[in-house]
Amino acid sequence: MKIAVIGTGYVGLVTAAGLAELGHRVIGADKDVEKIARISSGIIPIYEPGLNELLAAHHRKGRLSFSADLDAVAQEADVIFVCVGTPQHDDGSADMSQIEEVSRLIADNLNRYKLVVEKSTVPVKTSHWIKRTIGLYKKTDTPFDIASNPEFLREGSAVSDFLNPDRIIVGVESDKARDILCGIYGRFKDRLVVTNIDTAELIKHASNSFLALKISYINLISNICEKTDANVEQVAEGMGLDPRIGGRFLKAGIGYGGSCFPKDIKALVKIGEDLGVEMSLLKEADRINFDRVRVVMEKVRKALWILKDKQIAVLGLAFKPETDDIREAPSINVIRELLREGARLRLYDPQAADNMKLLFPPEPGRVDYFTSPYAAAEGANSVLLLTEWEELAGLDLVKLKETLANPIVIDGRNIFSPEALKKLGFEYYSIGRK
Repeated sequence: MKIAVIGTGYVGLVTAAGLAELGHRVIGADKDVEKIARISSGIIPIYEPGLNELLAAHHRKGRLSFSADLDAVAQEADVIFVCVGTPQHDDGSADMSQIEEVSRLIADNLNRYKLVVEKSTVPVKTSHWIKRTIGLYKKTDTPFDIASNPEFLREGSAVSDFLNPDRIIVGVESDKARDILCGIYGRFKDRLVVTNIDTAELIKHASNSFLALKISYINLISNICEKTDANVEQVAEGMGLDPRIGGRFLKAGIGYGGSCFPKDIKALVKIGEDLGVEMSLLKEADRINFDRVRVVMEKVRKALWILKDKQIAVLGLAFKPETDDIREAPSINVIRELLREGARLRLYDPQAADNMKLLFPPEPGRVDYFTSPYAAAEGANSVLLLTEWEELAGLDLVKLKETLANPIVIDGRNIFSPEALKKLGFEYYSIGRK
């Protein structure tokens, strides 16, 4: 079989590379001709550990290629993975225009049986619309199947997640579709979970929204800790030792961001409301997450009082470490608030600075970008940590103190030990700890 992956964003590129690693012949396709040309020449548009090497290796072997000729790709493929974007409308609903566009493309090129696999994150019942669209626009009676295979790829570890999955969800409507997908993922047969399509589509939104709930919950608890002598990290440790709860996603901080949690929790709220289901629990979790900007800003004001003309070194811009992605990053709203109050920002991130420059272009003396955390901290009135990069956790604190005009650290990710920093003479503010 030949497999096509339509869409070359985070999910599409990792999926194409991963399927090639599993031994399949894969064509990555995108209507963006310039993007395909760059990828074909080895210029990858995203930072994801291990992805460049995997793409290059299978491109050399001839197992993986890229094309902007979508018609030819659709005709050549036996299985088509749909990995296009589903951006969010203001009301939380997904913009499905790219899904419909690909569905019509497939209908126009349905020259023999094909299995169409949703991999984009889509609302439950999307398969119905894909099937209806292809059925309306196809030119022959050629049969086809729809399946759902949601992705569970974490940015920063997406390649590892694809090649070492904890589960693979396969939602199908026929035995033939089930057998094809089970064959594609044969290496992981012990981790395959086969469901109907609606169930598979819902699992992704349900999973991400539950994890977002855990993060908002521990952040709510951190607010109580700050009003008492409790330590949120010890509270989380005690909770996490209960096997019914587990310790993951109980890290207090400035909230979640990225392309999944904020989008998926809003999407599930919209899905539920459209079906007449009360979704206030998820709405409150999202409100708590947005409120983290206020919590951080209160700490900055407590440390610096008047922010106008204060130099603040903001270290960490990506929504999480090991990615250059700033989509829905908490740093964006924090930076906006700091600038609104007249602060002068000195920004640093190992990977995400170029993306952030598109939102906040350099303005000498107001918004400056630096190539090292120490350069950003030079002469600053405080350091504000917003992403838990390993590089930042390993900073030479003595050197950092010597670099700063005022030894003040506001740690939005609880990277450092309060005792260690206070012992070195820092004024230190963290989340849910004293």
